[in-house]
Amino acid sequence: MTKPGSVEHVSILWAGTECAGELERLHAPLFSPAWDAVTFKLLLDHPGSTAFIARAGEPLETMGFILGRLTADEAEILTLGVCESWQRRGIGRRLAEAFSRAVRRAEGRRLHLEVAATNTSALRLYRGLGFEEIGRRKGYYDRPGALPEDAINLSLAL
Repeated sequence: MTKPGSVEHVSILWAGTECAGELERLHAPLFSPAWDAVTFKLLLDHPGSTAFIARAGEPLETMGFILGRLTADEAEILTLGVCESWQRRGIGRRLAEAFSRAVRRAEGRRLHLEVAATNTSALRLYRGLGFEEIGRRKGYYDRPGALPEDAINLSLAL
């Protein structure tokens, strides 16, 4: 198995509905509430959906994913996650760049997403890719046992 931190042989691969269970397993420890395989399958079945997974190692290990969708000439990243042991090694950036390239090839002109205001790692990633804040949704994230949290809306011209 590839040790965490060794990312020189990471492959970014298209993900289809057959990956729904795998995406559920990756999503669960990273997000609350977590999405189940049925939700991922429904999202992946949408005609405008695009998803990628990051894999490396022997045996192959999936360490990250991105899922979004394109409608007309605009796209939205719905979720992006990297397993904790692989974070801060450029995998999230590579997934976001792969998604951006796919959107450009489909003649998308703008890419949107939202992120929790306290998710400083994600904000650093997206701002480093050129995303700019275009608004906020006050109290958007309502998590059990925590105060509601703002969502920051970001956008990138392609």
